[in-house]
Amino acid sequence: MRSKHDLELVGLTKRYGDTVAVDAINHLFRAGSYTCLLGPSGCGKSSTLRMIAGHEAVSDGSILLSGRDVSSLAPAARGTAMMFQSYALFPHLNARDNVAFSQRMKGVDKAARTARADELLELVDMAAYADRLPAQLSGGQQQRVALARALITEPEVLLLDEPLSALDPFLRTRMRAELKQLQRRLGIAFVHVTHGQDEALALADEIVVMNNARIEQAGPARAVFEAPRTAFVARFLGAHNVIDLPGGQVAVRSDEMVLAEPGAGRLDGHVTAVEYQGTHVALTATLAQGAEVTALMTDKDFFGAPKEPGEAVGLGWQDGVAHPLLA
Repeated sequence: MRSKHDLELVGLTKRYGDTVAVDAINHLFRAGSYTCLLGPSGCGKSSTLRMIAGHEAVSDGSILLSGRDVSSLAPAARGTAMMFQSYALFPHLNARDNVAFSQRMKGVDKAARTARADELLELVDMAAYADRLPAQLSGGQQQRVALARALITEPEVLLLDEPLSALDPFLRTRMRAELKQLQRRLGIAFVHVTHGQDEALALADEIVVMNNARIEQAGPARAVFEAPRTAFVARFLGAHNVIDLPGGQVAVRSDEMVLAEPGAGRLDGHVTAVEYQGTHVALTATLAQGAEVTALMTDKDFFGAPKEPGEAVGLGWQDGVAHPLLA
């Protein structure tokens, strides 16, 4: 059943001259959901986000929000707000005035817009930094201010363009959790562009995997990870081996691969790399036909019978774990 605040893309297309950046995609973003658009650089995900925001013109198709076609509306009239990758804070304004800027442009009186800005800075745990300039804030603090500035417009949909890419790995993990908590608290739809598989899996209720200007697969995060439809999705999500068998291609998760003696597994190969990852060890083997597969084992399992690069090894998996892929 559809909600009145759903966002729907209908045949959405973006062309730059003869180049098709987004090719007639259709998708329904449910109200109140956290969706990640995931894919490699150049796949069309950022162009899609910018069309939804109104920062790129639509070549063909429609963008429907709450049942109305917003495709030709100015960004401020759509009911969306966008948080940019660079945060784009005004360097000469303090955090409070950055957040209040859009209301200042709308003619909201100073007392009202300041009070609202302070409320949102409190929401993102930045009230203590309201008087600081952007240069006096860390990357994570600047991100929170940018988030508050986007939310002051009270959007139905918040659009995030790779918002974590400028942060260090530790802070990125922390901010992932904060974004998810904030989205649940606000109850509005977040549409988040990323090329990070871990980020998408950690955040998203739904993942939309894009490739070559089209949607390759979309669905709940766990469903997409557990059952990739194509070799591209399996490889891009990571943690899967794509293996050619007589009946076609299958995906086998790396943690489902089992080592055996040469000749005793489903496949034979030679160990080419061993990577210690703390709790796990990733063993990569090259098969006779040249393909590589990776087995992910606990450190205890690996060091109970360690292997060295150059050793012959058999590889296999239990019945029922190989997932068939579309040709």
